[in-house]
Amino acid sequence: MNGRTVAGALGSIGVLVVVLAGIYGFAGGSVLESPDELLAPTVGTLAVATAVVAGLIALGTRSVRRRTPYW
Repeated sequence: MNGRTVAGALGSIGVLVVVLAGIYGFAGGSVLESPDELLAPTVGTLAVATAVVAGLIALGTRSVRRRTPYW
């Protein structure tokens, strides 16, 4: 294996760990407890995070300086 393969695998594992921690935190903090007063802030936060990620993806796909065929 070369350096890129190892770095890609470690990056994927890191992202997986963060996603699992987020799911665990969301399930423990919002789903299992009463979501009455936390429902609106949770939905708002998820909407803002989704919009930011979608915006960054859109900016990355329209970039003129693309040097790799990734997009």
